[in-house]
Amino acid sequence: MTAGAGHPPYRGRFAPSPTGALHFGSLIAALASYADARAHAGEWLVRMEDLDRTREIPGAADAILRTLDACGFRWDGPTLYQSRRTHAYAAALERLTELGLTYPCACSRAEIARQVRDGNDCRPAGSRHHTEGPIYPGTCRGGLPPGRPARSIRLRTHPGKIRFHDRIQGDQRQDVAAAVGDFVLRRADGIHAYQLAVVVDDAWQGITQVVRGADLLASTPRQLLLQQALGLPHPTYAHVPLAVDHAGRKLSKSLAAAPVDPADPLPALLRAWTWLGQRPPPTEYALSGFWAHAIRTWSCARVPAIAYACIDPDASASIGT
Repeated sequence: MTAGAGHPPYRGRFAPSPTGALHFGSLIAALASYADARAHAGEWLVRMEDLDRTREIPGAADAILRTLDACGFRWDGPTLYQSRRTHAYAAALERLTELGLTYPCACSRAEIARQVRDGNDCRPAGSRHHTEGPIYPGTCRGGLPPGRPARSIRLRTHPGKIRFHDRIQGDQRQDVAAAVGDFVLRRADGIHAYQLAVVVDDAWQGITQVVRGADLLASTPRQLLLQQALGLPHPTYAHVPLAVDHAGRKLSKSLAAAPVDPADPLPALLRAWTWLGQRPPPTEYALSGFWAHAIRTWSCARVPAIAYACIDPDASASIGT
């Protein structure tokens, strides 16, 4: 599947990681992306982000697909597995290297954390950390230290604001060099980083609209940078509020995150629909009736423009309750 003639103007996707069962937090993202695609008479694809095989739970990918099917999701075309696409990521990395945009790095995570802690990061104190750990201080930017082999490959960033409009969260801007730094494209274990893989796959599948959780909002400027460098199209983005537990953890990392019950998915779908700020069905529907209502009434404008909120996955609560 590639972008081009014959594709509808809207092409969306849902891209779970097979690290466990489909839980309520993932269902929110799946429901929002599916309803938005079908409301615009678009296609909806499923991509399994299984690059990191060390985190994959055997059988989880098939279980996720079965649960999606039981919930009434119908995707277009075969499921794409990132583990089968490493050649495409390697080619994109080679292209970035040819353009002089990458460099090898010998630093471990422990060394980077120590350098930042010891004050070797010259960036303003308020921007030295972000949600993915300490900002890389550029130790290997001028070349590998003597006797140190390369561990990872990083993208060379430069100061300047990346701006984009999110359909839910509004206008966004980020200086990637200041907020994130030179970020990893291939890890020390040889696995290509999520940021590179998602950009390559979105372009190859012809994705025009990305609807996903707001935990990935801060990643979008990095993806825009890579799209620009590789000459790839920019999808439009919409980031839905992230459901977290009472400790502020994503439901995927929470013991309170009960899997969606494929034998009775309608209650979870209705809770997710309410979470997304949508109008509930006027009467109690069967599954097919829920989807007819969802596709007919979906409105991205009703989704709350917040990054996250606490929810009890066992309660019929909406945002803010």
